Amino acid sequence: MIERRKTRQILVGTVKVGGDAPVSVQSMTKTDTRDVQATVDQIWALEVAGCDIVRLGVPVKEAAEKLGEIRKQIRIPMIADIHFNYKLALIALEQGVDGLRLNPGNIGDRSRVEQIVKVAAERTVPIRIGVNAGSLEKDLLARDGGPTPEAMVESALRHIRILEDLNYREIKVSLKASDPMMMIEAYRLLADKVDYPLHLGVTEAGTPGVGTIKSSVGIGTLLAEGIGDTIRVSLSADPVEEIKVGIDILKSLGLRKGGLTFVACPSCARADIDLIALAQDVERRMAGINKEIHVAVMGCEVNGPGEARGADIGVAGGKGIGLIFKKGQMIRKVKESEIADALMEEVNKMVAEGDGQA
Repeated sequence: MIERRKTRQILVGTVKVGGDAPVSVQSMTKTDTRDVQATVDQIWALEVAGCDIVRLGVPVKEAAEKLGEIRKQIRIPMIADIHFNYKLALIALEQGVDGLRLNPGNIGDRSRVEQIVKVAAERTVPIRIGVNAGSLEKDLLARDGGPTPEAMVESALRHIRILEDLNYREIKVSLKASDPMMMIEAYRLLADKVDYPLHLGVTEAGTPGVGTIKSSVGIGTLLAEGIGDTIRVSLSADPVEEIKVGIDILKSLGLRKGGLTFVACPSCARADIDLIALAQDVERRMAGINKEIHVAVMGCEVNGPGEARGADIGVAGGKGIGLIFKKGQMIRKVKESEIADALMEEVNKMVAEGDGQA
């Protein structure tokens, strides 16, 4: 079991972050926030995929003024992402957002930060201090000769002190970099210095292939060490893909249960069926299943029967045949051409019966 770092707990809308709360999964809309319908539609798709908290970019006044209209049409907590312009943060708060993401240091003089904190405190709206290796203060870059974990931590501490000086501690912090090793070290350093909840992410991770790998390495390493209270996988893709990867990271570490667990062997010379095509076909057919169910597609008699028996529904391949297992018992023997249909028949039956592990 992973022993998680003890942190303060904050409330983002209805979602608890930090303390003993489960690690939450976030994403960010990729629509123009001024387009209310497109943004609402994307948020609903994210919620269906398992998103706990959504963040919206707010680059201009017109976008900030649409936040209330969007908020009324969604259910999950909504965070406004603000840079430089403190007036946008004030409008976002008036519109009823559940959280802000900003850097107090780039908002302007102290009086502007004080105005934001005053309104945020009245509504108990948490603020995420979002440090990014690509936009560190010039003096820190000059001191270290470029972005470093130490510079990222110092930047975060500067922003934290601004809010603490104003006696505001509804804070969470992120230290994102496109280099997983840099972000890992930065979070490790900060985790020893403050007890605020941490938002994990590898920024600009890339397309789903490389981005999934970099995010899994960076986020997964820290979560395995007990560091991290909420996560966002940043991919150049539909944000729903970010949620799927984030949930899979949590499930692989035992930090989230529920939903579909799908395992398949990689295939090798021992396989007597076209395992790769079968696994891809089954995975495609199960794309819409959100019930808690464990499905295994295995290719031979070495590990196949054991893995298939250990799943709710599984198949172990043989010479042109498949043995279908349910809850540890072999229930059917079918031709290779019938495996996918037979497997999905049993999966759908179990889902309809509510007979998974949930």
